[in-house]
Amino acid sequence: MQLTPDEDPRLTFTVAPDANGILPDRMIAAMAEAGLILPAYDFVESQIQPASLDLRLGDIAYRVRASFLPGPGSTVAERIDELKLHEFSLADGAVLETNCVYIVPLLESLALPPEIVAAANPKSSTGRLDVFTRVIADGTRRFDMIGAGYHGPLYAEISPKTFPVLVREGSRLSQVRFRTGDAILNADELDGLHATKRLVDVDDADLSGGVAVSVDLSGEKASGFVGYRAKRHTGVVDVDRRSGYAVEDFWEPISARPDGSLILDPGEFYILASKEAVQVPPDYAAEMVPFDPLVGEFRVHYAGFFDPGFGYAGAGGLGSRAVLEVRSREVPFILEHGQIVGRLVYEKMLARPDAMYGQRIGSNYQAQGLKLSKHFRV
Repeated sequence: MQLTPDEDPRLTFTVAPDANGILPDRMIAAMAEAGLILPAYDFVESQIQPASLDLRLGDIAYRVRASFLPGPGSTVAERIDELKLHEFSLADGAVLETNCVYIVPLLESLALPPEIVAAANPKSSTGRLDVFTRVIADGTRRFDMIGAGYHGPLYAEISPKTFPVLVREGSRLSQVRFRTGDAILNADELDGLHATKRLVDVDDADLSGGVAVSVDLSGEKASGFVGYRAKRHTGVVDVDRRSGYAVEDFWEPISARPDGSLILDPGEFYILASKEAVQVPPDYAAEMVPFDPLVGEFRVHYAGFFDPGFGYAGAGGLGSRAVLEVRSREVPFILEHGQIVGRLVYEKMLARPDAMYGQRIGSNYQAQGLKLSKHFRV
């Protein structure tokens, strides 16, 4: 239906034509008030994060034959009809099995104005469970990217890779950021920010293309351990259950080797940590580049968003090590202590958020070291 200017809620929310930045929490709330974000039910507590919005699963799931992108002129619903094997309710909870592909309509849909785009990513706890999830929108050619002016539903593609997971209507696996203009810091801006805020706690920081992050395989910061390897054939993990599972039932600890190396086995999932402590000042947000083919045949960090205040002293942190969700590809690969495994790309916030990371939202990961997801008892 075509709306008249008086009826179109998108006209009640405006940003400056030359604005560049990621929208903070209060502007996300204002977008919802203006009808740019259309939740099926009211937002729940902590759903709006400092620089993102958690997305909630709807009440029905579809198992499909394969992952897909709808492409221009096609809707996700049309492709589901072509590819679905069966559908089932999430109202009372349901188990998603490993290595199957599921599509779940989300409770949030969008009516974006022409100057705002959206980008999605798995939540930290989702990535640390090795649940591969991406957001799809009608007519798109790319996962996790929603173009300016998009007006329509959102869907989550979910594929647990290691643990079967129990989800239900309202479970939050993904989050979405909203931005206008070009928010990424250029080389000079990043150099200047590091000079004043010390984004990473090393004297010879590599800032080319973002802040370089390397892997810690020394064991010095974790009593001789360097990480965890996920076990196979485990029980189910309820994604909404906090501190509900014993670590030893799902994970094998990895001890440091004298030579500071670790062989990644193909198809195995690892939780490691960065050698560096990083921080994100309150007027900025960051994103980990998930995979760089120039550094090795593996993927690092499924969940890439770092909110304003991550590791920041004013938000209760003293620099936080980045937890690395690592999966090797086709061949065994040797990681060495101090090897660069990813880069943090910094972006400007359109305004400072009302609540920074770790403040008021009960974050499980502020001032973190080597840490599993919130589902496991430590």
